[in-house]
This record gives sequence, structure tokens and C-alpha cells, in this order.
Amino acid sequence: IIMPEQIAFFKKLPDRILSHMELLTDDYGGFAIDRLQHSLQTAHRAAEAGEDDEYIVCALLHDIGDTLGSANHADVGAAILQPFVSEENHWMIKHHAIFQGYNFFHFLGGDRNMRDQYRENPNFKRTARFIAKYDDPAFDPSMAKLDLSLFEPQLRRVLAAPKNSMYKEALSEISALSGS
Repeated sequence: IIMPEQIAFFKKLPDRILSHMELLTDDYGGFAIDRLQHSLQTAHRAAEAGEDDEYIVCALLHDIGDTLGSANHADVGAAILQPFVSEENHWMIKHHAIFQGYNFFHFLGGDRNMRDQYRENPNFKRTARFIAKYDDPAFDPSMAKLDLSLFEPQLRRVLAAPKNSMYKEALSEISALSGS
């Protein structure tokens, strides 16, 4: 009884995420563009560079936690993505705020080199690249506004089935039995 209901609810996850992303509209946080456009620009840059769907969705959702986890937004975004993405992409999103801190922590009395504690981690360069190539430049007020629907197909593909979830096997079995 529970699993069929869970599957029906699970299938609506992309819609809930798209709705939540809309909450980033008109949230400027002191920047020249709102957080939704920043997220869209980040994903657009990743797509234009030829990154795969999973990476593009990570770029799109990297700041989704800003609304509910203002003090730990990267953790919130990483938790949402974890069941659906590789460990490398999960780590990148979970730590992106510390890596971005290189650009401004010292202005707030913090340690801009906080990311160096992870220098030996195999995902260090990947995360530094994400920040430098996609996240940092994605505050461009001169760029044409993007629409969230642009990345809906990638989002739906990536969120179609969990890779890393305690429910993975049960969801797969019941989904196969129900023909959906």
C-alpha cells in the first residue's frame, strides 16, 4: 500500500523542485541578478561547455538551498541531489560554498583559503573548476533572461530514478511491476 503511493509521490519530485526553484525569483541577495537567474546562468554555462545532464542539473540546483538553508545552503542542495548523482558531483555541490568563499571570506573576517583543507581530496580540482568556470561568472546582468523550462528535460531525466537511495531497489521493482 505504501510503496505505490510513494512511487506516485516520487514521480512528482521534478515538479516540486521546479516550483521550489521559482522561490529564487526576485531574491537578489545583493547581487545584480536574482538567484534563479544565477542558477539558470550557471546551468547554461555548464550546458554550453558540453557537461552531461547530471552535471547540468547539479549546476542548476547548486543554490536551491538558499531559501530553506540560509546558513548551510550547500548542504541542503547536496542532500536533495545525493540520491540521483555521482559521489563526485554530490561532493562538488556539498562543498561549493567553501570553495566560493575564496572570493569573499576575507572581506567578512574569514579565511579565504578554507578550501585548502580539502586540497588532497580527489574532488578538489573538480569543485574549484565548477566555481571558476560556471558559478562565479554566472552573475551577468547583461545576459538575456533564461527560463527554467530550458532545463526541465535534463532535470526530469536525472531525477527519474535514484542511484543512491535506500528505496532504490523497492522503487525499481514496484515501478517495473506497475509498468510505469
